[in-house]
Amino acid sequence: MIKKRLLTTLTMVALGTMTATAATAQTELRMSWWGGSSRHQATLKALEKFHEKYPDIVVKGEYTGWNGHLSRLTTQVAGNTEPDVMQTNWNWLPIFSRDGKGFYDMSQKADVLHIGNFPKQPMNMVTVKGKVNGLPVSITSRVFYYNKDSWAKAGVKYPTTWEDFNKAGQAFKAKLGDGYYPLVVEARDVFAINRSIFIQKYGKDVINHKTNMLNLSPKEMTEFFQIYVDMVNNHVFPSTKEFASYGKGNMNEMRPWIDGHFGGLYMWNTSIKKYADNLEPPQSMELGPYPMAPGATDSGLLARPSMMFSMGRNTKHPEAAAKLVNFLLNDPDGVVAMGLARGVPLSSSGLAALKKAGELDETSLPFQGYKMAQSLPQVILPTAYTDNAQLMELFEEEMQHLDYGQSDAAKSAKNFIRRGNRVLRRIAK
Repeated sequence: MIKKRLLTTLTMVALGTMTATAATAQTELRMSWWGGSSRHQATLKALEKFHEKYPDIVVKGEYTGWNGHLSRLTTQVAGNTEPDVMQTNWNWLPIFSRDGKGFYDMSQKADVLHIGNFPKQPMNMVTVKGKVNGLPVSITSRVFYYNKDSWAKAGVKYPTTWEDFNKAGQAFKAKLGDGYYPLVVEARDVFAINRSIFIQKYGKDVINHKTNMLNLSPKEMTEFFQIYVDMVNNHVFPSTKEFASYGKGNMNEMRPWIDGHFGGLYMWNTSIKKYADNLEPPQSMELGPYPMAPGATDSGLLARPSMMFSMGRNTKHPEAAAKLVNFLLNDPDGVVAMGLARGVPLSSSGLAALKKAGELDETSLPFQGYKMAQSLPQVILPTAYTDNAQLMELFEEEMQHLDYGQSDAAKSAKNFIRRGNRVLRRIAK
């Protein structure tokens, strides 16, 4: 009898606990992101901390690698089944939200999200037609990193002007041989370098910010391509023809990178670690100065949100979704749990939390690049179309035509304007 009564009591307690749990778990959110295992683990840890603080909100994580993530999200958005919270790329805005209505307008939850913690310029970049389409998790910028050992062997100082690169290329060739270059670049890098030069020299961006079409005249675009031709001829970096001879694969895994034949990069500060880690010891990398044209008042730096957290336009729980985003970006418990899995936090409170926890190595290459980018003068911001994938494919094709003797700068300029505007016209409708 006593056993039966005890069993009944335990059952009632268990049922009561289950009922209480069911009562508290009133809201269920879905959150999606891509990344590697370290990002997955850090995010899951942060979600556990979130549930501890908000036991009435349950978050289901939907995480993948990079491959296929965009197509999956595209299908979800088209079917109005997108997650409540999504990790998104800034240059996806033209794909999903040309009118600003593709994502939930997060300005409606400005107080919950503490939007004031984020700098004005990045917030302007994630705002489409007055609607905040995401909160920038971190900022990434293209800056110059150099192999200290390669440059020491060449006996030249790091460039402080753009003309210095041509001198450095000649020095590398003369001192070290034909196989050594001050830089190694891909099409996106060349486009970003030339954009920076043009903004410094003319105060003019490559993309028109009002029409989203190419902003350079045929004469200016000819000069844009001639910069590339001159740098190749001066041995600043390998041509596309030369680069193809190294085989396909990730640049940081190529033998000329590993052994120091390639002397530097124009690279996102958030991506530099994997390149530095692959150098053969005792080689090491360091941040170089950012080249400036005489009298320039704008660096032309290509800096953009490395990624955002956006809210689904169809979310039924905007308050809970906003609490989740705020926790991950502003709350010390969430920020410390996530660490640097998505870069240096852009939120002022998030950055302060990591510093206080001793989780931020201010001597690291990514942080040094971040600090430099913050110190450079920047007036003209990039648009979400600046490094559009289709546009970059066209630009790379023209680089190849130049390197294989199938074109000249004027012809490539004409082709790129015609074909580039066709692409931009289609995606900017």
